Amino acid sequence: MSQETTLSEFIIGEQRKCSEATGGFTALLNDICLACKRISYLVGRGALGGVHGATTGDNVQGERQMKLDVMANDIFLRTNESGGRLAAMVSEELEAVYPIPAQYPRGRYLLVFDPLDGSSNIDINGTVGSIFSVLRCAQGVTEPAAKDFLQPGTTQVCAGYAIYGPATMLVLTLGRGVYGFTLDRELGEFMLTHPDLRIAADTSEFAINASNERFWEPPVKRYISECLAGASGPRAKDFNMRWIASFVAEAHRILMRGGLFLYPKDSKDPAKAGRLRLLYEANPMAYLIEQAGGAASTGHGRMLEVAPEDLHQRVPVILGSKDEVERIARYHEEHDCGVDQPYTSPLFNTRSLFTQP
Repeated sequence: MSQETTLSEFIIGEQRKCSEATGGFTALLNDICLACKRISYLVGRGALGGVHGATTGDNVQGERQMKLDVMANDIFLRTNESGGRLAAMVSEELEAVYPIPAQYPRGRYLLVFDPLDGSSNIDINGTVGSIFSVLRCAQGVTEPAAKDFLQPGTTQVCAGYAIYGPATMLVLTLGRGVYGFTLDRELGEFMLTHPDLRIAADTSEFAINASNERFWEPPVKRYISECLAGASGPRAKDFNMRWIASFVAEAHRILMRGGLFLYPKDSKDPAKAGRLRLLYEANPMAYLIEQAGGAASTGHGRMLEVAPEDLHQRVPVILGSKDEVERIARYHEEHDCGVDQPYTSPLFNTRSLFTQP
């Protein structure tokens, strides 16, 4: 397909490959894309639109809500509730399942989403985004409950994100590769600009929040210390480190040029198994990354095979270039078996932020 292909044309083309397709799924994706366009407009207005700053309350996660969090969540709900394609929705900003209002017809799909990822970047004009995933509603279910959303990532019908940066892009997978579309603001259309995105198996770039180093598990400390040792260490090459504090932005960089993202389990808050939410953050991104040739793991298994137990369940996330993800998984296995040998470099033994215990 050429750069003249619109997102709607692309979706219709994909629909024609499925003999059982009815067009309902195509309409749903168009609604999701419209919600992303509306959020993009608000983000682009910035302080001029009066959307900066925090609200007076916290969301269900116990996190302070930004004004734009609330507005983006409302846009997703209102844009998608009336189309007749959904049975219910789940959002990061809502504690429970959002049922489709009675005045609208019900569909056979479930939508889970993070309306605005990277909220801490809003007031500094940093990169933010939206994440979404579509699941099938079980046949015969007319009033979906939380249990109907608790499906492993392998069951996703599609997943994607919108990134609101210098240009707005929507990146999407329908289970047959990953495709990137750039919003033409003059036409108001997403245009195909990045067909068949692929991630190289190897990389020399990683992203992690280094301020949490003292809380990391030994396998993660081992991996990072080896990367920091550079050409003189066991990896025999230099690595670069990045951190944007926006999951969308981190994943987007990996899809564009490769790399590794880690938000591992740590001991900072023992009550939490991880930082990122499984259903509407980790699973959609894991699906995209795998479809582009990468890998996604919790450190102890494939992300997409995790059986969800709660709508807002948190998990450790390690995703990106396949070889690096598999290396960290191996380090976890070796540690669990008591045979790991953490690398210790004299350079990082005393004065570094990454001092070994």
